[in-house]
Amino acid sequence: MQKAMRHTFLVLSLITTSILLSGCQSSWFPGVYKIDVQQGNIIDQEMIDQLKPGMSKRQVRYIMGNPIIQDTFQPDRWDYYYQLNKGKGGTEKERVSIFFDGDNLSHFSGDYVPTSAKPATEAE
Repeated sequence: MQKAMRHTFLVLSLITTSILLSGCQSSWFPGVYKIDVQQGNIIDQEMIDQLKPGMSKRQVRYIMGNPIIQDTFQPDRWDYYYQLNKGKGGTEKERVSIFFDGDNLSHFSGDYVPTSAKPATEAE
């Protein structure tokens, strides 16, 4: 009889603990603060506006910082990525790829456009 009670108590304890711990995995838990998590290179419009064709890799690195991805098979391409996971939900992603011809900047593409290339209504 005593062995059966211990077994029943152990099973009920495990079930109760499992139920209580499963609540900790929910996305909303009162009193828990989630921080914003930034990953990658911070990219802004001012940086993009400073990039000019013909700049050396050293000059680009000074403006943009070290690229997140320098592909061994494509040494003339640098990729900059930025991701912000907001603590309250939502994600922001930005990407810029910079291309070189030898040691000189030839062009770039991605989520940013130089201010001089934007239509007048967007620039304001």
